[in-house]
Amino acid sequence: MNENKFSKRREPFAFMLYLAMFGSSILFLAVFLVFLKKEFVNQNIPLIIPKTFWVSSLVIILSSITIYLAKKQLFSQKFVSYKSYLGITYLLGLLFLVLQISGWMELANRGFTMANHTGVSFLYILSGLHILHTFGGIVALSLTVAKVFRNKSYVDSFVYSVNPPNQLNFKLIYIYWHFLDLLWLLIFLFLLYHAT
Repeated sequence: MNENKFSKRREPFAFMLYLAMFGSSILFLAVFLVFLKKEFVNQNIPLIIPKTFWVSSLVIILSSITIYLAKKQLFSQKFVSYKSYLGITYLLGLLFLVLQISGWMELANRGFTMANHTGVSFLYILSGLHILHTFGGIVALSLTVAKVFRNKSYVDSFVYSVNPPNQLNFKLIYIYWHFLDLLWLLIFLFLLYHAT
């Protein structure tokens, strides 16, 4: 008997993650629409892109690649490489956050604040919301990295890798991390399009 795809039981944590990502997407879409409405009324809202945002965009793309490589190594049971790529992903995530904050400082040092520049206030809002989302991903990733690095032997790593809750945990982090990367690239392209 064929099971109805709408009534099929779904993994509740994955469902909650997809629901959360959908809600986050709506939030960012709302900010984009408010910006476009203001731009339509005011004709021009110039945006200034900090130089470090270019570097942070490269860093987040690299982190997407390293988490993909971590997944490949995990499924190939190459646990030393898996740990390395997962650790690199974690460090790149932290570097991304540092670069975002330094971008804010760069703008503030040039005299651009939320109080005196409408375009920059939207940049702060979009970047700030993304930083909060990324921080959540970093917390989840740091817990996983801590567990993975406790496994010293091949056997410990293998037992960890075949444990269904651990597999689900990595799958959810993997999905969310790519969501963060894609979300930032969309934000960055939106900001670039409207930049002076």
